[in-house]
Amino acid sequence: MSSPVLVCALRGIDAFRALGAALKGWTQGRDGLSKGDSLPQALMALTPEVTFRQAILFFTEADLVTGKARSYSFSQIVSEHTKLIQICFSPLVGESWRCRAESLFSYLQAGAQVLCTVLLIKPRVWSHGLPRILRDLHLEKFRVVGMKHLDLGAAAASALVPCEVQQDPAAVEAHCTYLTSGTALVLCLQRPNAVKKLMDLLGPEDPQLAQALDPRLWRAQYGTSTVQNGFYGSRSYPMAVRDVKLFFPEGLCCAQCQTVQEQEV
Repeated sequence: MSSPVLVCALRGIDAFRALGAALKGWTQGRDGLSKGDSLPQALMALTPEVTFRQAILFFTEADLVTGKARSYSFSQIVSEHTKLIQICFSPLVGESWRCRAESLFSYLQAGAQVLCTVLLIKPRVWSHGLPRILRDLHLEKFRVVGMKHLDLGAAAASALVPCEVQQDPAAVEAHCTYLTSGTALVLCLQRPNAVKKLMDLLGPEDPQLAQALDPRLWRAQYGTSTVQNGFYGSRSYPMAVRDVKLFFPEGLCCAQCQTVQEQEV
C-alpha cells in the first residue's frame, strides 16, 4: 500500500511563479541532504486550466476557505517564503471557518478580475508624451477611469519612492526633489489583471536595464535614470488600493465592480 499524499490549494499574487520558485529551492535543498535525510517530493499544477481540473477532483466548495490556516506545515513553509495563502479547509481549524467560505470554483471559472491600478506620469514626461501613452493604454485595453494634474507634496512623493531605496536618504531626497519639481499626471486605470499588466508594460525601475530587456518597455523609452524613469505604477493590488484612495479620494468615474466596492473606493 502506498503512502498517503497531502494535497494543498494555494492562492496568491503571481502564484504559479512564486510556488515554482519555492519548489525549486526545495529541490535544491534536497540535493544537499545526506542519505539518511529526506524531503517529500512535490508536484504543482502549471496552468489555471489544470488547477481548476485538479481542484474539482480533490476538493468540494465546502473544503475551500479564505485566510490562513495553521494545520499544514507545508503551507506554512510555502507561505513564509512566497506569500501564498492556503485556502484548504481542515477540520482541525474549526467550524467557524465555514462562515468565511466563498465560491472559489466560480472565481476560477470567471477568469481574471477587473481591477484598478494607478499610473503616475512624472514631471516633464506627460507634457510631450501623453498622446502616445494614451494610445498605447487603449491598445492594451486599459480604461481610464480617473485623471488629474497634480503638484505632489513631500508626503505624497515619499510614498512613491521605490522600496529598494527607502533606506538611502540621499536617494529618497533625489526622488522626492524630482517628483515635486513639476506637475505630474495621475491616471487610474481599469482592466482585468490591471496591476500586473501595467508593471509588465513599464519594466524595471532602471531604464538601462529596461532597455537591455526590451526597448519597447515604457521606462526604456521615456526614462533617463532610476530617478527620472518616466513613470510610477502601483506594484501590487494593496498598493493600488492605497494609491487610488490617495489620489482619487473623490471617487472614480467607472462602473461599479465588486473589487471597487469591497475596497470602498
